[in-house]
Amino acid sequence: MMDPARLAPDLTSPANPRIKTVTRLRERRERESTGLTLIDGARELRRALDAGVEIIEAFVCEPLLAGEDARAALDGLRDGRVQMTTTSPEAFAKLAFGDRAEGFVAVIRAPSLGLDALDLPADPLILVIEDVEKPGNVGAILRSADGAGADAVIAASPRTDLANPNVIRASAGTIFAVPMAAAPTPEVVAWLRERDVRILAARVDGGRPYTDVDLTGPLALVVGSEAEGLGEGWHAPDIEAIHLPMHGIADSLNVSVSAAILLYEARRQRDRHPASAD
Repeated sequence: MMDPARLAPDLTSPANPRIKTVTRLRERRERESTGLTLIDGARELRRALDAGVEIIEAFVCEPLLAGEDARAALDGLRDGRVQMTTTSPEAFAKLAFGDRAEGFVAVIRAPSLGLDALDLPADPLILVIEDVEKPGNVGAILRSADGAGADAVIAASPRTDLANPNVIRASAGTIFAVPMAAAPTPEVVAWLRERDVRILAARVDGGRPYTDVDLTGPLALVVGSEAEGLGEGWHAPDIEAIHLPMHGIADSLNVSVSAAILLYEARRQRDRHPASAD
């Protein structure tokens, strides 16, 4: 499957300095100082290549490559003339995340996350997540946003960076297909208001159930962490509080589940009442 003659010399030692440099990108401080991050896995790398993400370098362990995604990712790396370095399984085990050993680890340029870089349609569907800490939840939210056709995901006062390799992994690579931004909550609220985007905040004490609310038109759905909910920045006369009815003993759902429910209800309403029909 591989053509070793076209690749950089193999890395065989787990103690190689290049491997240590790359693995430091699993630390947030290193990612923020370099503007780089990591991709683990063939599917994620394939989707990054399809999205035109800048791949700085790829480490490839030939014995672990298998399946259509691996073949497509390898072809994409070659077509893009990306620097590729083969590794031994022992060296690759140091590069890979836990048991995620699919034969690829790539260093990429992290996406830009400025609010002003977002290019939105006339009637955008935006999901705002505030203070969500767990990368797995952020990744699951991005998968739902991709599936429901959200126009953007904005992290307000994020507690984990969106370029975390675990976010990329949990998103199954959909992070490269969903426009994203991150900013402090006051900046996000001001940005939405400036663009006349209606804001609906999901809160336990929200006045109306989400099924009774019009979710068409320019809209931002806002969800917060399970532990603390939404902050005071989302309490204002022009921000409508909604809730997801809970019929058991729990007072809330996992934030990724709440986000998925709201996004798909918004998608259902929008598909039934498209803007062009107005």
